Amino acid sequence: MRLQNKVAIVTGGGSGFGEGIVKRFAAEGAKVVVADINEDAAKRVAAEVGDAARAVRADVSVSADVRAMVQAAVDAFGRLDIVVNNAGYTHRNRPMLEVDEETFDRVYDVNVKSIYLSAIHAVPVFRGQGGGVILNVASTAGVRPRPGLTWYNGSKGAAITLTKSMAVELAPDRIRVCALNPVAGETGMLHLFMGEDTPEKRAQFKATIPLGRLSLPQDIANAALFLCSDEAEFLTGVCMEVDGGRCI
Repeated sequence: MRLQNKVAIVTGGGSGFGEGIVKRFAAEGAKVVVADINEDAAKRVAAEVGDAARAVRADVSVSADVRAMVQAAVDAFGRLDIVVNNAGYTHRNRPMLEVDEETFDRVYDVNVKSIYLSAIHAVPVFRGQGGGVILNVASTAGVRPRPGLTWYNGSKGAAITLTKSMAVELAPDRIRVCALNPVAGETGMLHLFMGEDTPEKRAQFKATIPLGRLSLPQDIANAALFLCSDEAEFLTGVCMEVDGGRCI
């Protein structure tokens, strides 16, 4: 049980990569707060996990929601050891000048501001306990950008840079900060990344991945488990590609 006695928050935990991470963490002994803007989805996942999970509705771009999410973990389980900033948002694949300002703002609020807010509210708890782990789910988009996703690419580049800077600043507090860079995966946002979900588009995307397939929630969950476990206690600032070779 690699996360025995650990308490984690997973944002965007009601579906996709987040759901995979929640269930993998719980299987390894963690208590998990399933945070999602879709409360019904969070409740479904928490119910499937059982007593080791709690569902919380949270918009990760709203400070009061993030504060309540952190407090929910402490109230339910007595501590907080891990925060996985997995919730994400994207614009549809299209020319950069066709993305409206409201959509741009939402992309950066969910993908970047959320990291700031989780730090504001979780780092003091970690400091009081003598350490913790923050895992940011970034993207290969921040390493090898695809055309048509310019503003999303930039938000994930910011997440990668934030991860490295936070890792250095928080190291004296024994707070590790790492990131995962998944390639496009079988999640609810896939059709937006591709512009449209057709066999032809899928074939084009798969052709850029040396191992020949899209990522799965279990791929991301397995990597998250390692980086958040004590096995990775000497790793911080690591931004790990989980991409089937896409970024080589």
